[in-house]
Amino acid sequence: MHDPSPAEAGPAAELAAVRPGLLPRYRAELPGARAAVLTRLWRALAHEPLPWVTGRVRDGHGLALRLADGRTLHGPHADPYATGAYVTAVRLDREHHTDPARLVSALGVPHAASFAGELGDSVASLALSRAGADHPREWPVRDWEWEQRVVDGHPFHPGCRARPGFSVADQLAYGPEHGPVVGLGTVAVPAARCLVSGQWPAELRDGDRLLVPVHPWQADRVLKRAYAPWRPAHPLMSLRTLALPGGPHVKTALSARLTSSVRDISPYSVEASAALTALATELAARTDGLLHVTRTLGAVTARTAELAALLRESPQVYAGPGERVLPVAALATTCLPDSPAWLAAFTRLALTAGLRLLDLGVALEAHGQNLLVVLSADGTPRRLVYRDLADIRISPARLARHGIAPPALAGRLVTDDETVLRRKLFGSLVAGALAGTAGSGPALGAALRAALPDLPRTADLAALREGPLPAKALTLMRLSPDTPGDQWAALPNPFVLEPGASGQ
Repeated sequence: MHDPSPAEAGPAAELAAVRPGLLPRYRAELPGARAAVLTRLWRALAHEPLPWVTGRVRDGHGLALRLADGRTLHGPHADPYATGAYVTAVRLDREHHTDPARLVSALGVPHAASFAGELGDSVASLALSRAGADHPREWPVRDWEWEQRVVDGHPFHPGCRARPGFSVADQLAYGPEHGPVVGLGTVAVPAARCLVSGQWPAELRDGDRLLVPVHPWQADRVLKRAYAPWRPAHPLMSLRTLALPGGPHVKTALSARLTSSVRDISPYSVEASAALTALATELAARTDGLLHVTRTLGAVTARTAELAALLRESPQVYAGPGERVLPVAALATTCLPDSPAWLAAFTRLALTAGLRLLDLGVALEAHGQNLLVVLSADGTPRRLVYRDLADIRISPARLARHGIAPPALAGRLVTDDETVLRRKLFGSLVAGALAGTAGSGPALGAALRAALPDLPRTADLAALREGPLPAKALTLMRLSPDTPGDQWAALPNPFVLEPGASGQ
């Protein structure tokens, strides 16, 4: 019997007050949520370059991790590309652990206390998400309905559902998996104080003032100011981006830590948005119709990351008659990836588009949230749609090699470092979107090998085939709050993983 942790008991008490009928389901979902988060944590312990893991020994019983303090952590073989919840317990010397938060506390490594708190929050939020999700078996019709089906969040991050600062009532009101309608508001700001990129619509202008769309959580908890009601909207996977019925998507500032990052919109992102849209549109036109990029229609900031918004095309505009557009993360909620032929076709499409754009000079952050697939009526993958250009990487040298004028941008988006460019694409697309869709290392390896003959023969493809696969070291990053930027793990090359292999 597992005694509920404070992170689990707190939401239970809140549920008893705000939605008591959901409490039994929440409690029933807790064991599975612990296993799901523990599985993600065990993957990180097995594969990330954590400084206090001094050795990894695989035997017939599983995997043993030698720790710097002399203890040993035992668990099952760790497939770095597996999804699901196959780890229900690990053993630290003689002590068994089923709770990821308590395991991290027992490890006692630097910054363990704060990370353990995030994991406890992730477990509780995941159990709440699973308890509240009640989606029909039929395929959705509207774009936001696909987003609501992605209940478990990030397939490999232990903080897959961490939402610190969100109460149970907040999650029920704003979490897409709960199917709410969110009433967006606006805050009026003198136009002279704002930075605008692209076209800001007349609907959001009031004389010499601009009306900036604001998420109600942001207005209440961060801005602490009143706002005017605007329009109802449906939250998407990122929670801060919402779909207006019949209209564009609205990306709002939301200064909360979700999974790893604080979600806001920097003035830099607003300033760069029009140039990024123009560049991405030009490059997408060179992919022979394989890839479309949703355009940022307009962006505004009150010159602060806490009050800003972007209006972006809905991916639905790129669907033809009878076609569906859905985030790649939602593919796992269908039976499509169960077919090796379908998975190979999708892998071929995604890698062909990603490699072409990389060769042209742009590395996409093509994880399962940003990358969408257009399916025909029979489920065949036809095209891709990419959204959110805020974290791509641009190579001026590669663009120039293809006769493309680099945009007048500087800062973190611009680099000619091949390692940085390849990490951006391969870490998000292969170690993220494709791995999460395949569900295991052997399935991913088989799909990659089947797709290989038709992929563009570039130096980037050779690098992907020959070396380990880069993936963000998500747990190392959470345990290294004083180290800025991304940190990376080197995962076993999925091209060589055979059926029955665990990758460790």
